[in-house]
This record gives sequence, structure tokens and C-alpha cells, in this order.
Amino acid sequence: MMKLKMKKGLSVTLAAALISVFCLTGCGGNKDAGSSDAGESGGAKEMVLFTWEGMFPQEVLDSFEEETGIELVYSNFDTDETMLEKLAQAKGGDYDLVIADDYIIESAVGEGLAQKLDQSKIENFKNINPLYQGQFYDENDEYTVPYGAGIPLIVYDPEAVDFEIKGYEDLWNEALKDSIALTANYRVINGITLLSMGKSMNEEDVSVIEEAGEKLKALAPNVRMIQDDNTQNALLNGEASVAFLYTSQVNTALAENPDLKVVYPEEGLGFGIMAGFIPSKAPNSEAAHQFLDYILQPEVGAKCFDFMGYYSTNKEADALLENQDLAVPDSVTEGEIVQNVSEEANAAYNKNWTEFKAACD
Repeated sequence: MMKLKMKKGLSVTLAAALISVFCLTGCGGNKDAGSSDAGESGGAKEMVLFTWEGMFPQEVLDSFEEETGIELVYSNFDTDETMLEKLAQAKGGDYDLVIADDYIIESAVGEGLAQKLDQSKIENFKNINPLYQGQFYDENDEYTVPYGAGIPLIVYDPEAVDFEIKGYEDLWNEALKDSIALTANYRVINGITLLSMGKSMNEEDVSVIEEAGEKLKALAPNVRMIQDDNTQNALLNGEASVAFLYTSQVNTALAENPDLKVVYPEEGLGFGIMAGFIPSKAPNSEAAHQFLDYILQPEVGAKCFDFMGYYSTNKEADALLENQDLAVPDSVTEGEIVQNVSEEANAAYNKNWTEFKAACD
């Protein structure tokens, strides 16, 4: 089973790179996160949904209300940390369902702010892709329902590269000198180097991290640029022939040039997951269970993933996606989520990154 990685707002800056970059806007009917009446009524006919802006197509929200008679109050936050602070202030109350990032959910569960799900009320729980279950923030799948994944991938122009790229190790091929565009997340780039060595993206052994640092410096001659914003443009304008891109950038690149080739590295993926959980003192946990079951319906899930541009975490929705690139191939079974590491290990990762960037200049 794949172990995931990367998330928004991690204390080591990881998270922001992978998932926050994919957040979209445009979901109507939103209510400001600071509204004092959020969740005050919490009766059987109201459910307060607490998440980022633009997480659902309006038709999905409207259909749920029509089918159940439950009024959705959409309350949004700007960062995972803001969510956790507000939920803690409410002592696990006020909100009926929260959708947030993996690393912050671990904190919410640890602080007693999440309740265990009653899976007997979530008939469609079986539709979740096992790839996204059993993760560090909910190892026994007791608290959460995955709602999309962000997965950075290798993309290349087959007209400009004369061999097939199959994994991270191929990035070190001398034929790619001065041709690779990389995103600028220090843990992610350290992580894919470790994966190329058969190690964990969350390696704690400083000697192994230092070994990865030496290998990373050896990649420098092949690197054309390191940048987070619009990295796909280097691939599209021909400045680079290979790129390592965030999910949104992969989708943007393919929309402009569908002939580009996407690589699901054979060493495994690194990614981050968003998931829904019910606060410990949710006023209307019954409605929250209903909503989770609803969005796990294949047709509903497909609409959500196509709208958001995240990878599908619902295996039964994959065949219904308009954007088939949002479904991970069945052959991919390995991966890892970036997690917090010790201060000593994090210092070693930072040192690797500093030396790598210097070598690329």
C-alpha cells in the first residue's frame, strides 16, 4: 500500500508546495469562516461544512440539499492552521464536517477534536481507493474519508528526449544536461532523490540524508531551472525538455500540449491527501455521515475531482472522470506522504537543498 507524502502548511514548509498550489476558487454559496453563527443552529436540517473555498461544484452541493432536505452552510478557512485553531476554540463543536490536509488531521485527531466514523452509515466507503488508505494520520481508517490527492510527476517532451523516462533515476542521465525544470520544494526534491535510492522520503538517518545530498548535487548539471510558479512554461516553450511538476502544473501543461508524456515513477509516488473528518462534538454528525456517503458515490465523486483538478481517491469514480489524467494507473501501488521529521534530519535536508541550489547556479 502506498504511503503518502507532502502537504500544505507543514511545519517544515512541505505542505504548501503540493496541495495548497491546487486549491481552486469559484464555489458559490460560501460563508466566511469567521461568521459567528457558523454551526449555531446545527439542527437536523442544517450541516456546517468547514473547508477551503471552491472545494465543490455548486451542482453537487445543490443536489445534496435537494435529495436530503439538509441545508449546507459552507464555512471556509484560508489555511489548515486557521482551521485547527478555530476547531480547538470550539472544543470540537460548531462544525459538522471538516475537509483539510493529512498532516493537520493528524493533529486534530491527536488533540481529541475528531470523532470515529460510523462506517455502517457510509455505504460507499468501499469505493475508496486502497492506495489512499492506512496513512500516517489515520492508520486504521477510523476517522477520515479521502477527498482528493495532489501528486507531483515527471513530464517530458518525447520529441526532445531520445529515451523513455521511467522513474526518478532517469533524471540523472547525462543526455538530459541543462534540460530539467524542477519545482522548488526542498523536502520533495530531497524525497525523490531518496526514492531513487530505494529509501524513504521521510528518512531520519542523517548519514543516509547526507548520501542523498551528494547524489542530489550530481543532478545539478542537468537542471535548467528551479522555480515553483508556472514551472510548466519552461516545458511548453522548449526551454526545458523534462519537468517535475505539481498536479495543477501537469494538468496545465497537458491541456496545452497533450503530446507530452507523463511519468508515474517506478520507484513510487510522493503525494498529499485531503480528507474529511467529523469534529468530536459536531452538532449534526448524522448529516455529516450522509454527506460523506453522498460524495463517495462514483458519479458525484467524478464531478468533484474534475472540478477541483485533484487526483481521484475514489476507485469507482475513475472511469467516469472527464479528465482521465486524474486517475492513477492501477499499476502504481507504491508511494509516500512527506511527514514531519526530527530537527536534526530537517537540518540535514536543508543543508542538502542549499548545496544543491549552489551547485545549480
